[in-house]
Amino acid sequence: MVIQNSGPRLEILSPAKLNLFLEITGRRSDGYHELETLMVTVDLFDHLLFTEDASGQIRLQINDARQPATGTRKSEPTGSAEALPVDESNLIIRAARLLQQRAGLTSGADIRLTKRIPVAAGLAGGSGNAAATLISLNRLWNAGLSADELGALAAELGSDIGFFITGGGAAVCSGRGELVQPVPLPSGLHLVLVRPPAGLSTALVYRHCRPSPAPRTSGRLVQSLLQGRLREAGGLLHNALQRPAEALCPEVAQLNQRLARLPVAGHMMSGSGSTCFALCRNRRSARQVAGILRSEQAGMVQVVRTCSWPVGVSGQPAGSCR
Repeated sequence: MVIQNSGPRLEILSPAKLNLFLEITGRRSDGYHELETLMVTVDLFDHLLFTEDASGQIRLQINDARQPATGTRKSEPTGSAEALPVDESNLIIRAARLLQQRAGLTSGADIRLTKRIPVAAGLAGGSGNAAATLISLNRLWNAGLSADELGALAAELGSDIGFFITGGGAAVCSGRGELVQPVPLPSGLHLVLVRPPAGLSTALVYRHCRPSPAPRTSGRLVQSLLQGRLREAGGLLHNALQRPAEALCPEVAQLNQRLARLPVAGHMMSGSGSTCFALCRNRRSARQVAGILRSEQAGMVQVVRTCSWPVGVSGQPAGSCR
């Protein structure tokens, strides 16, 4: 995440994430699933602008910077931000309120979100926005919370929010996603994202999945990526949610069939979908693959790279596209 601070205003870029590996290892008594996942951030960003408000109120405005996918049916989720709530049910508002309450602060904020990351897409745009809110308001309000304290608040809000605070751009996450172990992945991961017209509900996909009786682990994939063996890594991509997602949304299955015919190292669905991605040899290959998918009107197509934006509690950016 990248922060720019100017007096009572602060701007931050909030990245999307991809799951290169996701295994369901069990189901907990609280209804959550135990999992192991390898997540990376990519250079597709939402933009948030925070302005301090002495009244103590927290207000949110959302603008959608994107156009809906060609061929979208009106009855389907489109990935548009237009339907996102701006009340207390929004993760951004919840994150701001939680920080305000735990730090005992009276300051408020006007928050303007410009969405570029599709919603209901398996890219964790909302989780990234919540993490960006905690990081930004911790600085803007001079709350002084440590990274561990922000991580604890993140775990209260959602399963994968902590990744955006302490993951450093790539991490193996376990538990329900809140246990984050950063991984120093090498540079040069070029990918193509494709989101079909239909979206998917995270809760619905998880309800249709079953824990694996013989769960896989992410270790071999991590080692392949660390050693630059891209073709091998492509064969080790795994998402236990893909099969139930394909049953719920045939467009996901059709999209993966398309990707299988293209010259890519590997392909898979991210998170609970519906976005799928292709792992490519280099940027030129990624652009060629993206061109083919756009010509076929496969959905929203985006060429991205893995990015690392570790931000300290002070808010000083120390990252780069890798």
